[in-house]
Order: sequence, then C-alpha cells, then structure tokens
Amino acid sequence: MAHLRSRRRLGLAVPLALSLTASLGFLPTAASAAPVAEPVAQATEASTLAYVVNTRPDRRTIESVTRAIEAAGGSVVITYDRIGVIVAHSAAPDFAQVIRRAHGVQSAGASRTAPLTAAGTTDEGPVQRLTRQQAERTVSASDATGAGEPLEADQWSLRAIGADQAAKINPGSGKVTVAVIDNGVDDTHPDLAPNFSAAQSANCAGGKADTSAGAWRPYTPADAHGTHVAGEIAAPRNGIGIAGVAPGVKVSAIKVSDPVNGLYYPESVVCAFVFAADHGVEITNNSYYVDPWLYNCMDDPDQRAIVDAVNRAQLYAQKKGLLNLASAGNSNHDLDSDAVVDTSSPDDSTPVSRTVDPHKCFDVPTQLPGIVTVSATGVKNLKSYYSSYGYGVVDVAAPGGDRLYQIPDTPSKNGRILATIPGGQYGFLQGTSMASPHAAGVAALLKSRYPHATGDQLHVLLKAQADNPGCPESYDQNGDGTQDAVCVGGKRFNGFYGFGIVNALDAVD
Repeated sequence: MAHLRSRRRLGLAVPLALSLTASLGFLPTAASAAPVAEPVAQATEASTLAYVVNTRPDRRTIESVTRAIEAAGGSVVITYDRIGVIVAHSAAPDFAQVIRRAHGVQSAGASRTAPLTAAGTTDEGPVQRLTRQQAERTVSASDATGAGEPLEADQWSLRAIGADQAAKINPGSGKVTVAVIDNGVDDTHPDLAPNFSAAQSANCAGGKADTSAGAWRPYTPADAHGTHVAGEIAAPRNGIGIAGVAPGVKVSAIKVSDPVNGLYYPESVVCAFVFAADHGVEITNNSYYVDPWLYNCMDDPDQRAIVDAVNRAQLYAQKKGLLNLASAGNSNHDLDSDAVVDTSSPDDSTPVSRTVDPHKCFDVPTQLPGIVTVSATGVKNLKSYYSSYGYGVVDVAAPGGDRLYQIPDTPSKNGRILATIPGGQYGFLQGTSMASPHAAGVAALLKSRYPHATGDQLHVLLKAQADNPGCPESYDQNGDGTQDAVCVGGKRFNGFYGFGIVNALDAVD
C-alpha cells in the first residue's frame, strides 16, 4: 500500500472520557478476560468480512448472541467473554444489520471495508507498514560496539529528557515490562535480546493470541517500526549500539499487524490489550491508529462498534493496573478543533476526503478514556512540525524528532530518532510514534521507583514530573509569516505539550 500510517496521538480530556464511557454503556470488570477460542473460520468467499460484536459480559447473553451470529450466517472466531467482545466472520451481506437487532447486542460492525484474504495469497507478499518515515541510514551491530554506547552521541533525545543522567541513578527494574503493541519486534537484535520478555509476547493478528516461539517477530526486515520503538524504550547499556530511556526494564512484543496488508485491525488490538493485561505487563506503548479509519465517528454503526470494542479492551487493561500510552498523530491536526480533514480513510479500500469533528469522531486508541496521549518535540523543545496537538487532548510531550526545523549538533546532524531496526542494525525515524515510547520509558522508570503504583497513579506521576516550556510566542517555523499551528493554554497546561515534556531525571531523582 502506498499509504504510510500517519501516527497521530489522540489524547482524551476528562469530559470526553466521561461521554465515551457513558455513551457506550458498559463498565468492563477487572476479572480475567481470558478468551474462549473457536476454530478459525476460513474465508471461502471474496465477500467475507470480519466483525466485532459487543454484548453484555455475562454467559447467558454471550451464548444467546453466539447462536444469533450463527443464525445470521456468521461464525465465531473468538470470544472475550469478560468484556463482552466477540470476533466473527461472515459473508452474509446483511449480517451487521441482522446481528444488531439480536437480543443482548449493544453494538456491532465490520472491522474493515475490504474482504478477508488468506495470508500468503498475494503475489507481493506482506506490505511494509512503517507508520513513520523510512530509516535514513543504518548501522550494523558489528560496527557499533565498543566502550560505552558507541552510537549514543547521535541520541540527542536521551539528553533532551535527562535519560543519560537518569541511568546513572536508576536504569529501571527488570521487574517492569513495557509491551510494544506494534508490527513486531526482532528480539534477536543484540541490543534488545538481553531485555526481551518472550513469556509476555504474542502475535495477535486476526484476534487470537499466538504465543509460539518467534510469532511476535516482524513479517519482514522492512517492518522496522516495532523494533525501533522497543529500542527507544529499553535498549540496554551493554556497550553495543544505543541505549534506551529505561535500559534496565523489560520489553515484550504484541504484534497486531495483518500478514497481508500490514494494517492494525480492531480485533487484533482488542486481543493485544487483553493479552497484556492477563500476562503481567505494566505499561503498553501504542504508536499506531486502529485501521481502517483514522477517525471513528459515533454516528456510523460500524465505526461506533470499533470504538466500543477497543475501548472495552483498553479499559479492562486499565482496571488490571496497566498504563497505556499512545501517539498523538502526524497530521498536525488540532484535536480540540471542531473540524479536521481526513483524506486517508478507509485505508484498506478506497479512501475518501471527509471533514470530521474530533470531539465526535475518535482516533483509536489515542482518544480513548485514560490513555496517555503524547505529542512530539524536537531538539529545541518545540512541537515537531508534523505533530498533532490539542488543548485538553495531549497529556504530555516527548522527543519524536524534527528533520526540517530542529537540527541537533550531533555527529550525524540528524533531527530524527536513532534506534534499533531488524537484522542487528540501527536507523533513524521520526514521528509521534517515536515520542510515545520515550514517554513510556519514563513511565517505566517511575514504575521502577514506585513499584506499587497503579496505572492511574503512574498517569498522575508522569504529568507531575513533566517540564512545560509553555506556548511559544510564535510558531511560524518556515518563516512565511503564517502560524503553522496555534497553541492554546498557559505555562502549566497547553495544547502543544499538555502538562509538559517528560523528564527521565526527575522521574528517578
């Protein structure tokens, strides 16, 4: 696919959080959400779609809805009974309309606009899905060994948030795990292997967790995004390559990218949040948006069902004590405005241009209740030119890079973020996808310092330690006389940085 995932960070203000939970009408319990698996239905017809069907989370209702799914021409793939989410496949053209009328169904809709395709049937193979820019250059691990961390001089982002100094005080605890929900992590990378937790890793593509050895790895070396994110969080200080923000903590990989087109469909993300919650993960990083819609509008029954399903899963994780972080997005959208233009959706078929209200159409999981929304900054501590923003939406900011207007005085003079990529190499990427893992690394340091802190408490601590530069007097980065974005708010809280730019040194000291 030609479309590169524009990773926007959706942050949810308290009023929106309340309206979302109230409108969806459910309160998932914190009990085990262990899924009940069914035999995977094979897509035998070109018109077969995947659906999320959301019900009351009780056995009688779920059994009744399961029978209704079968009667409507569908087959159950998996049931997450504790949160009332059922993943189903059907080729019946009226399946969604019929199942929405079934007793106990609270919302239901197609999770994609293109029919299911069996993995491996395309001539082109898996599509590369870098949600940010391509790596500008690569360095092999064999060329990046020596005293200290040989490539750290190019890691301006560590110094920007005091992570280099924080590591001397507390590098993070090996009892803390950050799950990278993404397109896979190459755990064989020498700068990731020492801190990788295979027991907390899986492939959730399609909605069912596959924990077989290596299932969490990228489909191809070109799928570098998740490996890059993992290195930013927890690459160890081992004399090889780079260092992560929290070089002593663990990372795991929960792969959610489709094997055919690389998209991150709702059922896969539901699986990922539940898996993380049930496998002892403390923090999740979400540098993506749920396909196929950049914004999911609540007046559309399919998109409403997507919001409902993913929200149930991430709230379940929160109730289990997890802190979930997500990137704000790379569209330079004001997420507190009444109208933004989305030209990329649906990204699994034919996109159309539509104007949406971010207060009613949500970037998922970014704008879901309780998720920490992270905007991106460059070496000058200014909002990156591409980063989405919004008063009451962005919670914190973190380095994501800015290759155009914020160039660091480093050996490479590269404004992007250097980290691990598959095959034992290193590369530069930029985006809010890179900002979120920097914030996740600081959250992991806080969890290491305060091991009994809940996810909600970590959320408060993360905001409290942030340093806020306040709104800039001018944000005309290209000098054309026009403001490139408008920052609303003051020194304590504003639309560009939320409560401020995260600070690793403050987190440990």
